[in-house]
Amino acid sequence: MGLADDESCRGRGHSQQGECGLNSSFHRLLADYVEYHRAPWNCAMHVFGILFLFLAVSLPLSRWVITLFGIHISVAAIALAPVLILWFVLDFELGAAILGAVIALLGAAAVILKHVTTVGMWSLTAALIVLGVASLIIGHSVFERRRPAMVDNPSHLLVGPMFVMAKLVVALGFRHDLGVIVGKRRQAPFR
Repeated sequence: MGLADDESCRGRGHSQQGECGLNSSFHRLLADYVEYHRAPWNCAMHVFGILFLFLAVSLPLSRWVITLFGIHISVAAIALAPVLILWFVLDFELGAAILGAVIALLGAAAVILKHVTTVGMWSLTAALIVLGVASLIIGHSVFERRRPAMVDNPSHLLVGPMFVMAKLVVALGFRHDLGVIVGKRRQAPFR
């Protein structure tokens, strides 16, 4: 366990090594992700890219609603349940914050779907995918000058939303333990 893990475990009320368990594994995974996302402009591009891609996936899946035990629920909500559970297990507070964002984005998808045709939905989905992927590619190639983290570790696809939320909660003055991990900065190689 590294220095950042020791500090973040103590910052969360854990006094001995190993008490953080899965949480320290998440901290190591997050620290690895951070190494690919040091440039502030790359981080900003990831906020937009991840939001665009999330909405792009949510739109078509929100179109289909099924009834379970008398409750109408979108396929998007069902599809998100496993990854939300994972995010809660990795870090409960970040998982809760992401759940709030997911609820807002699924609400936005529902509003959009009330105002567009099926062709409009697929057109918007395609545009959001292009914008989302372009944001991530530009972030890495122009601002970070390093290949995306998911190339080396595909699990980083699941860490991206947690990274964005961690940056937000640290910027808002919460979760100082995560600030030890995501708060480190270097000068961006912007040329």
